[in-house]
Amino acid sequence: MQRHHKQSWPRLLDSSKETACHFCDTLFEVELIKEGEEAVCQTCGQKLYRNRPQSLQHAISFALTGILLFSLLLFFPFMRLDAQGIIIEMPVVQAVKHMFDTGGWFIALSVALFAILLPLFQLVVILYICVPLFYGKTLPYVVQITRTLQTLQPWIMIEVFFLATVVSLIKLVKLADVELLCGFWSLIAIMICIAGAFAAIDRLELWDRIEVALQKRNES
Repeated sequence: MQRHHKQSWPRLLDSSKETACHFCDTLFEVELIKEGEEAVCQTCGQKLYRNRPQSLQHAISFALTGILLFSLLLFFPFMRLDAQGIIIEMPVVQAVKHMFDTGGWFIALSVALFAILLPLFQLVVILYICVPLFYGKTLPYVVQITRTLQTLQPWIMIEVFFLATVVSLIKLVKLADVELLCGFWSLIAIMICIAGAFAAIDRLELWDRIEVALQKRNES
């Protein structure tokens, strides 16, 4: 099984793919490019795709770091409130449970789903896809899982949760002394890790690597 030079994607020589420009819809045949280079539309000049350097390694590193940071977010205090000598601090898990117990079940469910479970699922799935691809292999149902990941990506609302937290902090500082703890800074780092993991590898490259790994598995 022959492939192009080692800096390009693991595209098979007999494979032919086409892609359309997202801006002007011009159709182009996908050509392999070296790491760090990008392909642009010859009609309008918009970027078509890019071969990011060490894409899989970066995606794996960001995803693994994000998962480790989730343990800090879930089990370490998010902030400390001191209101006239009454000190309150709790991690995100306890805060969600408190909202559920006090009747705010819809908000608690939304926070748990869109700010905790789906972002964590996102990072785990990135590892599930990219770690085997790093060795030129795939795990079962990788195509269906990758499609699910890309479908759910717009619904990951950890940034919305962060903005809501900032707005709440602006109101809380007028009522109590607020100290930001480990959980808050972990949330910021998790957002960076999620953005970095998705930015590390081009979508076209990801599907290309999956296709080559599946064909290699079928031939063996």
